[in-house]
This record gives sequence, structure tokens and C-alpha cells, in this order.
Amino acid sequence: MPIVYKPELNRLLCELPDEVKERIFPHLELVPLTLGQVISEAGSKLRYVYFPTDSIISLLYVMENGSSAEIAVVGNDGMVGVALFMGGESTTSRAVVQSGGFAYRLFGQRLKDEFNRHGPLLHLLLRYSQVLLTQMAQTAVCNRHHSIEQQLCRWLLLSIDRLNGDHLHMTQELIANMLGVRREGVTDAAGKLQKLGIINYSRGHIQVMNRKLLEENCCECYDVVKQESLRLMPDDHHCSR
Repeated sequence: MPIVYKPELNRLLCELPDEVKERIFPHLELVPLTLGQVISEAGSKLRYVYFPTDSIISLLYVMENGSSAEIAVVGNDGMVGVALFMGGESTTSRAVVQSGGFAYRLFGQRLKDEFNRHGPLLHLLLRYSQVLLTQMAQTAVCNRHHSIEQQLCRWLLLSIDRLNGDHLHMTQELIANMLGVRREGVTDAAGKLQKLGIINYSRGHIQVMNRKLLEENCCECYDVVKQESLRLMPDDHHCSR
């Protein structure tokens, strides 16, 4: 059956009280996002915020020589564009679609108007911002101290959590760009996971076959991010995954 899209497919939008939904939802625009699409460039002024439903958006830092590394991943758990309400209007990262799908787009000024009411939206987005900062910090630690295989496990877990499934469409080259490592390193790590029966990888298609083993082969970084999200973000049954 085809997916029936509604704003509540995004957890942040789902958690808003009805009075806020009445003000925000009429201005949401459902937009398709394609793999590799750039949502915003580093340094550019943000005009919109995006609330993914079944897509994943990576926040990347791009070096002067063109190399890049992912600093955070956003899916149906959050939004892209926190700089708009944090006061910066722009960010040093590039937002790129990692997994195609759809997202709800909202004009930035409308978000700021609601944020400035100092009501439920403000408190929800500030808590989400702390979760996002935790993910960024843990990614930096992971990239410095853990093996490529552990980094790949963390990345896979964070990604499938935000898709509510176990399938990803992603080439090894793109994964290498996300992790900021050589493609050969990703090839070796993915091969090891496949031999263990944890994933099945073929022609840019990854399926997680054994999540329990994937978690066991991951470092502590995934669980740190997950626990902080559970601590700070509401988990009402009507928005549960």
C-alpha cells in the first residue's frame, strides 16, 4: 500500500499540541527529496526548515579541498534548520539528502513567529537541539577513537532508526564520504559485517539482517545518542515508531 503522508509522520510535528498544529500545519508543504539533493549550502541564509517523514538528510562539513564528513543525520525524529531559531540564520554545514523520500517544508519566518511565542514549540525544539548537539559531539569522538567498522555500525543504526525500516539505498562511495574515510575502508568493513550475517549488501542496497548483532558490534557512541534522545524527547504512544 502507498504511504499516506501526514505531518504526524515526523515525530516533532506529531508531538506539538493541537493549538500549535492549527497554526503551523496549514503552511506545511510536502516536498519530494532525491538522493544527493542539496537542501542548503554552508554559509547560505536558510529560508526554510525541513521535517523529514521517510527521508534522511545528512549534515556535512565540507573542507576546502572538497572532502567531507558527516556531523549529524536527521530523519523522522527531527528537523533541518535549527540555525533559524538559534539566531544564526546560517550554518557551516551542508545539508544533503542521504536517503530519498519526502519531507514537510515550512517557511522559516513562520517557524520563528511560533518559536517567539515562547510556548510548546520553543521547548520542544530546544530539547531537540540538545539531542542534535549530542549526536554531533559523539560523531566527532567516534571518528577519532573507533574503527571504521564500528563507525559504520553506528551510522547504519542511526540511519535505520530514522527510516523505521531495515533497508538503505547507499553506495560505498557515498558512505565513505559521510564517514570521511577511504572507500576501501568501507568495503572491508561492509564485507566483514556481511560475512557475520549482520547486513546484506548488493549494488548500493543495504539490508540489516540482524539488528542485535549490529548493536553488539557497534561502539558505545550509538547508545549515548539514543539514550539522550529518550531522555529529552517525549515518547507518547501515538508518535511511537
